[in-house]
Amino acid sequence: LGDSGEVSPVLCVVPLLKQWYQRRVREGQNMSKPEIVSKSNFKHMYWSPRQQLVHHSVTGCNMSLEISSGSGTISGTEDDQLGCMLELCWKGTREVKLGDSGEVRKFLKDGDDVTVTGYAQGMGYRVGFGNCSGRVMPANLL
Repeated sequence: LGDSGEVSPVLCVVPLLKQWYQRRVREGQNMSKPEIVSKSNFKHMYWSPRQQLVHHSVTGCNMSLEISSGSGTISGTEDDQLGCMLELCWKGTREVKLGDSGEVRKFLKDGDDVTVTGYAQGMGYRVGFGNCSGRVMPANLL
């Protein structure tokens, strides 16, 4: 509750985030269609959003609606639920197969397209967070 007794909007979204699914899709240059390489769920988080908020603010850091806070990598218990490429390839010791294309990755390559999508779901509703897409570009030489 805020000073005036109203419910904080930050705490109102917490139940939605408990069902947040995450998909990571990679598309190599020789692939005809994108391939899902990881699918996880916010239920695998060690700390709840409330605990993360307390951890962030316990030293006196002011929190306001303008402050954005990310959960970090969300990894599940199975290999296809690992939340980042470094975990998926086990620090470069395993290849990640990209569908039936024959393409494999240990790390992202120049030209790879990556899309992350997510949504929250409950009884009778589903709220999407849209797509976040980008292409890995070559490094600029200095």
